[in-house]
Amino acid sequence: MARRCAVTGKGVLTGNNVSHANNKTRRRYLPNLQETSFFSDILGAPVRMRLSVNGIRTVEHNGGLDSFLLGTPDRRLPQEALVLKRRLEKAQARKAAA
Repeated sequence: MARRCAVTGKGVLTGNNVSHANNKTRRRYLPNLQETSFFSDILGAPVRMRLSVNGIRTVEHNGGLDSFLLGTPDRRLPQEALVLKRRLEKAQARKAAA
């Protein structure tokens, strides 16, 4: 599983550990990823995602998972979020047709 946020696309960064003697060794800066579950009103079920804390705050600020994904343009979403957005759109179309 990639260390990448499913909403914001934040991933691993690299840099240097710098000692007091100015010795440099490579290190990795990992994103603050959390396994979280959002309830989708359209799907009627919880959806588990691996998001950064910033991504969780973004989703909550925009009114939940459904409204965030449906209101965000496709070009700004990572692939994992686009797959979920398609599922939401199909379920929404099925409910409208019934």
